[in-house]
Amino acid sequence: MANPLDTDAGSELFSSYEAELKLVQADLSQKLDQIPDLAGEPRKAALSQAERALEEANELLDQMRLEKTNIPSAIRPKINQRLRNHESDYDSAKRKITSLANDRSALFGARYSDNPNDVQLEQRQQLLSGTDRLDRSSQRLKASQALANDTEAIGASTLADLRVQRDQIQHTGDVLLESEGYVDRSVKTLRGMARRMATNRIITIAIITVLVLLIIAVIISKFR
Repeated sequence: MANPLDTDAGSELFSSYEAELKLVQADLSQKLDQIPDLAGEPRKAALSQAERALEEANELLDQMRLEKTNIPSAIRPKINQRLRNHESDYDSAKRKITSLANDRSALFGARYSDNPNDVQLEQRQQLLSGTDRLDRSSQRLKASQALANDTEAIGASTLADLRVQRDQIQHTGDVLLESEGYVDRSVKTLRGMARRMATNRIITIAIITVLVLLIIAVIISKFR
C-alpha cells in the first residue's frame, strides 16, 4: 500500500487527498469488521455509515484522478500505481458492503419475511441514505460558496491594487512630461547663451582688429 507521506515534488495536492483517503479507508475497514457481529437496526445503521464512508472514498478518488493530470510525467507511473492500489481497496470494500447488505436475515433479524414491509424498510433506508448524501452535498456547496467569496475578495483587492498602480503610472507620466518641458526650456536657454557668446566673440575680434589696424596706422605715420 502506498505511503501518503512519500511525497514527490509536484504531487503535494495528490498526496494530501491520499492522506485523507487513508483515514476514510481506515474508518471504513473498522466499520466493516464490526458489521458481521450486528443485526437489525444497529446493523442497518452501521451499513449506512459504511456506505457513506465508501461514497466519501469514491469522491476522494475522483479528486485524485483529476489531480493526476497535473503531476509531472516523470513521477506519473508511480502515482498511477498508488492510485490503482487505492482503487483496488475501494472495489474490495464495495463488494464486502454489497455482500453484507444482501444478508437480509441478519439485516432485518427475526422480523424478516418476504412481504411488502421489507420493501418499505428498504425504501426508508434508501431515503435516509439520500438525505445524508444531500446533507453532504449541501456542506460541499457551502464550502464552494465560501471559496468563491474568498476568491471574489482577492479579485477585488487585486483590482484595487491595479487601480493604485495605474494612478502611480499616470502620475509618473505627468512628471516625465513636466520634466521634458523643463529640459526643452533649458535647451533653449543654452542655445540663446551660445548665440550671445558667439556674438560677443565676433564683437571682441572686431574691436581687436580695429585696434591693431589703428596701431599699425600710427606706427606707419611716425616713420613717414
